[in-house]
Amino acid sequence: MFFKRLIEDRLQTGISSLSRLSGGDINEVYSLKTQGAHYILKCNTATHFPLMFDKEAKGLQLLGKGGVKVPEVIDQFEAEGHQFLLLEYLEESRVNSGFWNAFGMELSRLHRNSSSQFGLEYDNYIGSLVQRNDVRDSWSDFFIEMRLEPLVKMGFDNALLDKGHLDKFARLYGVFPDLVPDEQPALIHGDLWSGNLLCSTLQRPVFIDPAVYFGHREMDLAMTFMFGGFDRNYLESYQEHFPLEGGWEKRIAIHNLYPNLVHLNLFGSTYLGNILSVLKAFI
Repeated sequence: MFFKRLIEDRLQTGISSLSRLSGGDINEVYSLKTQGAHYILKCNTATHFPLMFDKEAKGLQLLGKGGVKVPEVIDQFEAEGHQFLLLEYLEESRVNSGFWNAFGMELSRLHRNSSSQFGLEYDNYIGSLVQRNDVRDSWSDFFIEMRLEPLVKMGFDNALLDKGHLDKFARLYGVFPDLVPDEQPALIHGDLWSGNLLCSTLQRPVFIDPAVYFGHREMDLAMTFMFGGFDRNYLESYQEHFPLEGGWEKRIAIHNLYPNLVHLNLFGSTYLGNILSVLKAFI
């Protein structure tokens, strides 16, 4: 590998094993071992997704400060037209029932972290798409202006949405403030599907690949329903530690408009039916 010497220079030690891992859709991902340690190395070109690993490192550190387990960021740098992120390797274990109780508690702990406004001081990524995080005072303004409008425009520009769809979204924007109760901004993972949650050998949840910002905590909960892979029993533990506002189940679909729009723009019209069903239900 062209970067082997780069990493050895950064670590000040030799690499004893370097093997590519499967599953990385955007980045090349490797298992990297030295004589005394085991790491995960992520690699990409510096031009395709500028500062992606810088934003990911910041997101992981923010989650860690928020009280949940994340891989330690060992190093993050750019060299020879590429960007690199070196992370602590965490051995995984088979999930048992106690894991989901712990997940509910840890997610509620994360969501207890708050801010004066919705958003974040910097933009980041969700998947390969830039995620805008300009702060707003209300969740409705942030969700409409920073989450829906940019992706609706992208979908229209790419001929995935038409003028009639734009009219439907405009009607949704008008009623959205009445659909979701006010809450304090919560620190959220932002892309909480099952592939971004690991189980450590101690049955502690490990959060990876974040798209963090201060948002409505129901965004994380809604994402756990989108693709499956989560034992719903985690909600009992979550509710015990940080009860949800009534009617949250009905709001899952509307908050999942954002990840559905992400997938529409990344993967095409397969996701349009879900989006139109939600619009029909709420306008």
